[in-house]
Amino acid sequence: MSGSLWLKPPTAAPPLPAPPRPRRQPPATARPTPGTPTAPTTPGTPTAPTTPGTPTAPAASTTPGTPAAPGTPPEAASAPPPEGPPGAAADPLDELALRLDEFVATAVHPDEIAALLEADGMTDDHIRLAYGRNDSFTLAEDLYARGERRHPDPPRRDPAAPGRLAGLGGCLLRGLVFALPGLAYVLAGPLLAGTHGRYGLPAGTVPLLAGAVTGWVWNQALSHRAYTWLGLGDRAAAARALLRGAPAGALAGTAVAFAAARDGELPAALFAAGQSLYLAAATVLLVLGRERALLTALLPLLGALPALRWDLPDALRVGLPALSLTAACLVAARTLRPGTARGAAGRGGPPLAASVPYGLFGLGSGVLVLHAGLGDSLATGAGAVIALTLSMGPAEWLLHRFRGGSLARLRTLTTARAFRRSVTGTLLGCLGGYLTALLALTLAATLLRPGAPWPTPDRLLALLLVGTVLWLGLLLQAFGAVLGAATVCLLAAAAQTLQPAAGPLAAGGAAAALAVLSHVLLVRPTTHRA
Repeated sequence: MSGSLWLKPPTAAPPLPAPPRPRRQPPATARPTPGTPTAPTTPGTPTAPTTPGTPTAPAASTTPGTPAAPGTPPEAASAPPPEGPPGAAADPLDELALRLDEFVATAVHPDEIAALLEADGMTDDHIRLAYGRNDSFTLAEDLYARGERRHPDPPRRDPAAPGRLAGLGGCLLRGLVFALPGLAYVLAGPLLAGTHGRYGLPAGTVPLLAGAVTGWVWNQALSHRAYTWLGLGDRAAAARALLRGAPAGALAGTAVAFAAARDGELPAALFAAGQSLYLAAATVLLVLGRERALLTALLPLLGALPALRWDLPDALRVGLPALSLTAACLVAARTLRPGTARGAAGRGGPPLAASVPYGLFGLGSGVLVLHAGLGDSLATGAGAVIALTLSMGPAEWLLHRFRGGSLARLRTLTTARAFRRSVTGTLLGCLGGYLTALLALTLAATLLRPGAPWPTPDRLLALLLVGTVLWLGLLLQAFGAVLGAATVCLLAAAAQTLQPAAGPLAAGGAAAALAVLSHVLLVRPTTHRA
């Protein structure tokens, strides 16, 4: 299982003006000394009355040809009189509107502007003193009314730039890459069979599951850290993070698998070690956008297709997965070459603690998928796991579609109500599209496996609920709200582990909670700001 992360590059908020300083009072003029000449005035020109003892300044000449006062620069003598009343200052709100013009022009509600003002530290006292408004919301409404709506087009992506594959074809390719490793289990299955299993599962299942869950948790957190470096524009630092983290994840998965193995499960533990190594290599290639290279490395696993009908020699059952694993590791090692350069990841990077919630989300979602595959019928559960794995391709494409659609609404809609309505419709449409694709893949997986039983309506409902949890969780994760998604998934996974009969109820509650969280978060225009 793998999720998509679109990390927003850090952007600097526009600077806000400082509080205006008190106006300077005109300097007091010196008392004329005896003998100092004063400028003549034109007859009939009124002069300001003065009180006895009040000093007066020399008056400037107001008629052409009249000499200026002694010491007056020539520029001052010829300059035109200032417009407006003496001592008037520009309206500070005009200056603020000018500085925030780009942000105000793209806002769809005054609350967006108020959030920016408050985030910059503007207090109500400062706003009353500097701008004569009661609070940030009143000031934001005035700025919104002054500004003209101008929604810029999204930046065009360079097709030649390295990165993730775009479009439906690229996302479907990733879904295929997620599903092809399952053929290794078809090849090695007869070799992993033991004398007895535990917890009602086939022999060797426990070490395989322990290693897989460990890999999901570790690699989800590692992917987040590497994607954060990519979001900062430092590909070498991302490669460096993967170079350090991927081997550690492979060792952790191997250690957990061997610790979980019992007598007669050594072959399964060895297979789990290879599984952990593959997960590390696949994480490197998927994060750095080398899906096609990974697909090429997995092509030997297509030799498992004849094994669905005929028995294959043990040499092929071992050799084909080993060949794919070796190819994936070699390609990953070559891809990580920039991470060995001196200075890669030399500066301070994102905090390690920020990646922990992504690992917890991987744990919760992984356990839910395992419960979907280990239901009352292993044959039906295998089809559910295959469908969920393949559905990650359409899920990723629909996540892209939702993100692009919400950004388009920011450019075209001018009211918050219209934006909320449009985003809600887009969210329901994308979720419905994913569930339709999941249902179609489930039925196709059942048809392509001879003798596989058809899933019952209860099993289909449970599968669709798990799919809803996965897609909404990935959506929240993509918008940075991963902690809420991880909490909901962990609670549902724990409830289903403690009481397997409560599986549909736990998945349904998690789906409802994530639906509410998604709606509350995504109807806010500020959530979709790049």
